Amino acid sequence: MKNAITLKTVNELLQFSFYIPSYQRGYRWTAQEVTDLLNDIDEFIPREVNGTDEKTWYCLQPIVVKRKENNAYEVIDGQQRLTTIYLILHYLNQGYVESRRDNLFSIEYETREKSKEFLQNPEAKNNDNIDFFHIHNAYTAIRAWFSNRGNDFDESMYRSKFKFSSKVIWYETMERDTISVFTRLNIGKINLTNSELIKALFLNNSNFHSENNERLRLRQIEIANEWDNIENALQNNKFWYFLSDKYVTENRIEYIFDLMKESDNLDRYATFRYFNSKLNNKSEEDMKQNWEDVQFHYQRFNEWFNDRFLYHKIGFILNTQIVDVKTLYKKSSMMQKNAFIDYLDCIIKDFYRKDCLLDLDFEDKHTNSVLLLYNILTMLQNSHDGSHFPFDTFKLLKWNKEHIASIKEAIPQNNRNDWLSDVRCYIDIEKPESSNLITDLDACLLHSTFDDDDVFIPLFYKITDHFNQYMSNDDINGISNLALLDESTNKSYKNAVFPLKRKRIIDLDKSGEFVPLCTKNTFLKYFSDYPPKISFWSQEDREMYEKDLIRVLSEYMEVDGCDAE
Repeated sequence: MKNAITLKTVNELLQFSFYIPSYQRGYRWTAQEVTDLLNDIDEFIPREVNGTDEKTWYCLQPIVVKRKENNAYEVIDGQQRLTTIYLILHYLNQGYVESRRDNLFSIEYETREKSKEFLQNPEAKNNDNIDFFHIHNAYTAIRAWFSNRGNDFDESMYRSKFKFSSKVIWYETMERDTISVFTRLNIGKINLTNSELIKALFLNNSNFHSENNERLRLRQIEIANEWDNIENALQNNKFWYFLSDKYVTENRIEYIFDLMKESDNLDRYATFRYFNSKLNNKSEEDMKQNWEDVQFHYQRFNEWFNDRFLYHKIGFILNTQIVDVKTLYKKSSMMQKNAFIDYLDCIIKDFYRKDCLLDLDFEDKHTNSVLLLYNILTMLQNSHDGSHFPFDTFKLLKWNKEHIASIKEAIPQNNRNDWLSDVRCYIDIEKPESSNLITDLDACLLHSTFDDDDVFIPLFYKITDHFNQYMSNDDINGISNLALLDESTNKSYKNAVFPLKRKRIIDLDKSGEFVPLCTKNTFLKYFSDYPPKISFWSQEDREMYEKDLIRVLSEYMEVDGCDAE
């Protein structure tokens, strides 16, 4: 038999008895954790689910069990939660005469003699062991919480909501070795994620009604294989980071289920709850239609990924968060491909409708995305190049805007000796001021005075002026002095002079590491007339770079002359 996952209301737990084995740690919930749970249930308001007779319910997280006999279960995981549920029910029972009280489920701890009896009277202080101490404190917190509710509080309504509108995710394992299950749960090898829970809905026979069990079994095997194919495809980082910027290493198929969820509920198991309402106790046809919807999402994303134009435009839109993937999926499903392509261009243009290219600077919130768009459009304009922008590397290495030529405002605070040593060999010795500059630099290193601001800062200014001498300092923070650099380069070469950054780019390119095309073109001076001044970023370089920015981006945004907002 397969492991079974179902939902059970708190009321449905009353018929059972539970056994807490010795490998479990004792009860340790604090008064704050108990109070948080009570508040969550109090604040939860069941609502009608559109188009059904059902109402929303509060999720009390998973309880993992193994049947021992009849209605007796060994608790493998979730005993803290289960004990707290019992304590709340016990308190709520006290408001009724004994004949009208609920017969509660029982809990017995293997390592705590008379635990079953103690739980029948948790208000009695008992310091025989640490578990009883914490259980008593938790019960005291429950009594205090209800006592502080005030005259307008409806305890009977709370009781009803707790019993009938609060559910646990009931995970019943059929494995013999419960210690192995417990170990795998606690080291993260059993993932009770939304996707794993949803998979059980698709693959458990008990969730569906069909007269042809063999056909259903074969269909479920087919779904399992298709599930694996989708998950394996999404394990390709190039595909995954094209769609998402979340660092997720497994169960990536959950991304599709989260998109399909028609709810704004943000609790941990909201996606599972949504699919449970769609799949639990439904027909084979319902299962087929819901699984086809999953496949349609995957096939659409795969189509985008394999179309070079759609890959770049959609990847850019998602990275820049112009619209979300759910919106794009709906639009793509409604439109012909050419109309969808036009739509993508329109929303990019609309995103930059208030921006002027030449007005953008280092502080502008859109500068980073404009430089990314510049790189992507440059790649797309080469019809003979089949390469793809690697969104995975771009996101993982955290490429961001940085100055091409160094600026005086960013004075190095750390590793100043390294900064001076690195820059020395690039000083142009043919310049009249170079001899004195090298002498001052060597003296600073020799006498270790680089930590003295009165010595280092004037020297830093002179070196910066030396490397920026062929460039106007006007608008040094403007976009024509900005390019995308990876986080490692930014940290290691923070405000390094141009030739050091250039060397870093060349070294990355030589080693086969990713360098955005336009960053490489800029630092290798592909836009400049020859012979260029290799170790200097000149005014001519900036102007040629600016012309190329205009050439590529003018279709998507105003170049200059924008009216002030």
